[in-house]
Parts: sequence; C-alpha cells; structure tokens
Amino acid sequence: MDGINSLIEGFGTALTPINLLYAFLGVLLGTAIGVLPGIGPAMTIALLLPLTYTLEPTQAFIMFAGIYYGGMYGGSTTSILLNTPGESASVITAIEGNLMAKKGRAAAALATAAIGSFIAGTIGTLGLALLAPVIVKLAVQMGAPDYFAVMVLAFIAVTTVLGSSKVRGLASLGIGLLIGLVGIDPTSGQQRLTLGIPELADGIDVVVVAVGLFAVGEALWVAAHLRRSPLEIVKFDGASMNRKDWSRSWKPWLRGTAIGFPFGAVPAGGAEIPTFLSYAMEKKLTKHPEEFGKGAIEGVAGPEATNNASAAGGLVPLLTLGIPTTATAAIMLGAFQSYGIQPGPRLLDTQPELVWGLIASLFIGNTILLALNLPLAGVWAKLLRIPRPYLYAGILFFASIGAYAANNSTFDLWLLIIIGALGFFMRRYGLPVVPAIIAIILGPVAEEQMRRALQISNGELSGLYNTAFSQVVYVVIALLLVVPPVVRAVRKRRGGDSDNGPHGLVVDDQPLHAHANQEGL
Repeated sequence: MDGINSLIEGFGTALTPINLLYAFLGVLLGTAIGVLPGIGPAMTIALLLPLTYTLEPTQAFIMFAGIYYGGMYGGSTTSILLNTPGESASVITAIEGNLMAKKGRAAAALATAAIGSFIAGTIGTLGLALLAPVIVKLAVQMGAPDYFAVMVLAFIAVTTVLGSSKVRGLASLGIGLLIGLVGIDPTSGQQRLTLGIPELADGIDVVVVAVGLFAVGEALWVAAHLRRSPLEIVKFDGASMNRKDWSRSWKPWLRGTAIGFPFGAVPAGGAEIPTFLSYAMEKKLTKHPEEFGKGAIEGVAGPEATNNASAAGGLVPLLTLGIPTTATAAIMLGAFQSYGIQPGPRLLDTQPELVWGLIASLFIGNTILLALNLPLAGVWAKLLRIPRPYLYAGILFFASIGAYAANNSTFDLWLLIIIGALGFFMRRYGLPVVPAIIAIILGPVAEEQMRRALQISNGELSGLYNTAFSQVVYVVIALLLVVPPVVRAVRKRRGGDSDNGPHGLVVDDQPLHAHANQEGL
C-alpha cells in the first residue's frame, strides 16, 4: 500500500498545469522524431536530451518520460508502414504489421499497436509502482559484492542476448568499458587513458557518447548505404478497428503484458526475446493460423504490448538498483547522472517527489499518447515522406547542437565526430551498440563497487562472492553462458534450428539477429 499512497502523491505533482504541458510536449516530440525511419526510442532520447537541461529535474524527467513512450510508439509506426524497425524489439511487429499494411489494413495495425501499448504501459507502470518499494527494501541490504555481481550479470546479459555473436558482444562491451574509464582514477587521482589531453580529465560526457554512437553513427551508416529509390510508403486512411479486430486483440494485449513486464524487470531482461516469445505464443494459440505470415493482427497486438510492458518493467531495476537493461534505460541513467542524481535504493528516499511524479507521469503520458496518436496517425505517416538525405542532415545538425550544449565545448564536437565514426565501424562489423552504452555508464560504478568489496576483504578475491546473493547471481551468469550453447547443440543434433526458435526466425529473408545488427542494437 505504500506504493499506492506514494503514487497518489505523485499524481499531485504530475497533474500541475506546467508538468502536464511538459508531458504533452514530450509525447509530441518523442512521437514526431521516433516515427522517422531508422530512429528508435534510444536515438530519440539521445537527440532530445539536451532540451531538458534548462528545466527543473522533475519537469525534465516528466518530459523525458513522454519522449520515452512517444519514441516507443514511433518505432511501431515505421515497422508497420515501412517495414523498417527503429530497434530490434520492433522487428517482430514488422513481420505481420507490414503485411497487414500492404493488404490495406495499416489503420487496424496502427490502432492495435497504439491501444496495446496503452494497456501494457498502464499495467506495467502500475507494476512498477507496486514493486519499486519492495525491491528497495531488499536492495538496501545489498553490499558491494552483491552490486558488483548484479552489474556483471547486466554486462553478460547484454552480450549474450543481443546480436548474433558473443565475441562481438564482448568486443562492444570492452570498447564501452575503455571509454568509461577515461578520466581521473578515483582512488589514486592519476589521469588514465587521457592521452595527455586536459579536456579528457573529467571523462567523456555520456550525452556525447550516446548521440555519437546512435545518431551520428546511424546517419553515417545510412549515408553509406543510401539508395536512390524512394521509400515504399503504404497509403494510410485513418486508424480504426472493427469488432472482429477487437475480439482477436484483447487477449494478446494481456498475454503480451504478462510476458513483457517480468523480462524487463530483471537485469537480464530487454524486449527482443519476450517479443519473440509473444509472437510464438500467439502463433500457437490463434484460431486463425492460416493468417500468420500473411498479416495476422495477433502478431502485432501481442508483441507491441510485450514491448511496452518490457519498457515499463525496465524502469524497475533502473530506479531501484541503478541498473539499465536496454540502451534507452542506459541513456535515461545518463540523464539522471547529468543532474547529479544516482538511481538506486536511496532514490525513493532522497527524491520521492521526482520518482513518484515520474511514475505518475507515465500513466498521464500513456493516455496523452493514445489520444494523440489515434487521430494523428495519418500526420505521422506523412512525415515518413521526408527524403532521407534531408532527414539525416537534420539529425547531424541537431546532434551537433546537443553535443555542444552538453558542456558548451567545441572539443565535444570533435569527440562527437570520432565517436560517430566509431559507431559507423561498429555497425559495419556487426558489433551491437547496446553493450558499449551500458558499459560506458555502468563501468565506473562497477569499478567502484569492485574496489570497495576488495578493500573490505583486504584484497582477497573471495570478497567478490562471499555473500549468498552474489553467489546466486554468479550461478545465473554461469547458466546464461552455458545453457544457450547446450540448447543449440541439442537442436543441431535433432536436425537443425527449429522454425519456431529465435535463431530460425526470418524477416525479409534475413535472420532476426541480422535486423538487430542492421539497427546497431
């Protein structure tokens, strides 16, 4: 009940006229930017993050929450109308959604995505409000070995879940840790990895890294592969669902919510695997199996609900433990840090107005998103007609402004170019971007917890695993490393990957992980 009472107080904060205005602006901007091809919620937030720097923290994060959910919805629009997922979690939506659009049912596909996102986001946010105080009570009992173990779990999870190769995932993780360690050693006070450049003594701003890897890297990648042929855009005639669509969608919405929230709420979570599981479940349970692969509405309703429920679940470890499980959550963590706020067990005690106002604003932003996007979906569809050269030139322009605004430093612009080139080559060689982003943000914190644990144990390595909780986490890590190869070996022995497995799923004649790599995730 503590969570419900605090949530009611949070609504008192979120429902003030100025905060409602920022929630509306966040949803509007997030949707408008996120709906453009190739731009997912992570890049949307990275681009628009500098806009919040002049605001009070509570106002900034309420606007930020609107940008978050608006960008999430925008990814489904590009998946359905263009067959261009903004992130790997939207790949599943593109399978049936684009086929529905080509059959003249873009309206129904967009509507079931919007309503499913609203239902899943609302239930997921309620789960966040109920779970956050409980997890905080457990988290305050955790010591340095426990926190370090959880962060190692986050590192291993993003390298094993995302992409087609653990080696590439580990390489990306190593790049992120290297960038995250640039600056002054907190223990010795000596500069490290600064190459004698004074501007690097304070480290590399996470905003510059996020904008460089996502926005600049993506723009360079698209420019290098830009086709002269125009995008094939499906005609849109308004968002509507008939009675049959409603009867076929409401169960997938609820099932998708039940699948997505738990995956998002654990450090090994994310949205790619649960969206696939939702799609596979709907394919098994449907009364219309002949429509799958030809435009089944269940294949849009379930994964989209799963995606948004997972996003709400991902805020649980972010706010209570300071652990991001996705690129979007990692950039949100960077935003907290830019205000001098460190998410974790004490956040609910030190910043209760901000936290509960933020959670309440998720309900409000979700409602605004539904009311805004059902009648305006046709307007967003017209934005997709912007020529890509103009679109990505605009992205580079706003990315440069955002990087400069972070510290008012021209040196950051040079860093932006270098990191953008790094993002391009990571895409070129199939290295996922998410492990790098998470490593950049969590690397220094993990180092601090590791050193603290070793200091307590007088340098004994056993100090890193001398608690029951940390031992359980290391067992989970071992399972993450051992189980997938064993499962693949068993499948291979039985005659190859199953068509229903995540490695057997093909979209546009390419494996699912290929799409994830193309999006840089």
